[in-house]
Amino acid sequence: MTAGLLSAAGVDVVRGGRPVLHGVSVALSPGWTAIVGPNGAGKSTLLRVLVGLQPAERGTVTLEGKVLSAWRLAERARRVAWLAQQGEASGELTARDIVMLGRVPHLGLFASPGPADEAAVRRAMAMTECESWADRRLHELSGGERQRVLLARALAVDAPVLLLDEPTTHLDPPHQVALVRLLQRLGAEGRTVVSVLHDLPLALLADRIVVMAGGRVCAEGSRDDPALHARMVQVFGGAIRIERAGTSWMAVPQL
Repeated sequence: MTAGLLSAAGVDVVRGGRPVLHGVSVALSPGWTAIVGPNGAGKSTLLRVLVGLQPAERGTVTLEGKVLSAWRLAERARRVAWLAQQGEASGELTARDIVMLGRVPHLGLFASPGPADEAAVRRAMAMTECESWADRRLHELSGGERQRVLLARALAVDAPVLLLDEPTTHLDPPHQVALVRLLQRLGAEGRTVVSVLHDLPLALLADRIVVMAGGRVCAEGSRDDPALHARMVQVFGGAIRIERAGTSWMAVPQL
């Protein structure tokens, strides 16, 4: 396994007395990586380990070649942005206030935002097309609108690593497509973007794919890798087939 900007090596996780991850090793480099696998594969747990929210019984996580736990929290938060599967934020804050929280790693808790922070917030809200409701409170937004605000909060960190757990939750098809294009663009610009996705056709648009099952990494490779496709079909119990569609690939239900 080659070194990546963010890497896990031999990670084991046990929760509630039950093994969840077994010797997981991944190396994540600039570009967009999608993590896929059946329910209970350990995908979300792996992301939580990578961001430092879930301790590992064994193994190490490194960021820029340095053990993750050795980073000061503020430094780590400036380098790794995170979107949880069930994003949390106060319903009384406005959308702009929520996105500004992404600047806390740069500002601290008490400093006032400066021009650079305001610009980062505007840019993040434009990227997720949520600037038109900047002054609305979170509880006034639909699920899809709320998701775009929480994604903008992660983008406002302007971190080199972006970890997203099910970022397409509540998004309608046009905004799913917009998100895919955004992730592709961020990866092409040199960010390390890692997303857990259940939507396999969207995952097959990523630069690289990591396939998980039973708490282990079963395969990883480029989206064009036939061996990767075969492993995906296998871990999903033959319920899909993967076909070429123009220059892309499609996961088609096998009825």
